[in-house]
Amino acid sequence: MGTDDKFDAKADQLKGKVKEGVGNATDDTSLETEGQADQGKGHLKEGVEKVKDAFKKS
Repeated sequence: MGTDDKFDAKADQLKGKVKEGVGNATDDTSLETEGQADQGKGHLKEGVEKVKDAFKKS
């Protein structure tokens, strides 16, 4: 997994957790949902990079 890609995926996950937390604390369901989507995007990016790494090792 490339360092930049790994950082980008983790940044999306962290950003999503913060948005979800703020949305939950302020009763802003759209912000909470946006945060969950950002986390999902980060997990997806991380998964894609893991697949790429698996093919590189083969």
